[in-house]
Amino acid sequence: MKHLFKVLGVLMIAALVAACANQKVPAEAALKAADDALAPIKDEAAKYVPDQAKSVEDAIAAARDTFAKGDYAAALTAAQALPAQIDELKSALTTKKDQLMVAWKDMEGGLPKMVEAITSRMDILSKSKKLPKGLDQATFDQAKVNYDSVKTLWSEATAAGGAGDLMAAIAKGTEAKTKATEILSALGMQAPAAPSPK
Repeated sequence: MKHLFKVLGVLMIAALVAACANQKVPAEAALKAADDALAPIKDEAAKYVPDQAKSVEDAIAAARDTFAKGDYAAALTAAQALPAQIDELKSALTTKKDQLMVAWKDMEGGLPKMVEAITSRMDILSKSKKLPKGLDQATFDQAKVNYDSVKTLWSEATAAGGAGDLMAAIAKGTEAKTKATEILSALGMQAPAAPSPK
């Protein structure tokens, strides 16, 4: 009887080992599929939605670690949950990029009008023999320095936008807008009205 139990025990262990080994190939395939699905968006996701991207990469790393330890069944289970997480990441990335595009389009529509208004005012003041009341020479000189910065920043912003780097474009554009607003205030001007949405 003891011999029978030993044999049964050995058979059960053998069956478990075989079952686990049978999970190795599908687990490996599922992990590769996750890597392949993440690869095309990995860099952009890390840039635009870094927290969510890290969460997915950590989940893949944990599944790979489980696989490396030989727990193929658990690795397969973990890997099978990855496609849904990657789909969520893709969706979050698309949403973020859409939001940035809207913000960039708004900036493209408004900031050039501010620069145009400032340019016109600067030209008039530069040709004037006397600065208007409330505007001294030091303030005007500082406004001219800021004006040069605005033009440089906006040029860098449009270059980044043209290259598809919306985050850099908006960062530079925001900086340019802040300086342009300071100039408008220094020159006693109101910001021009934003264009109506089409």
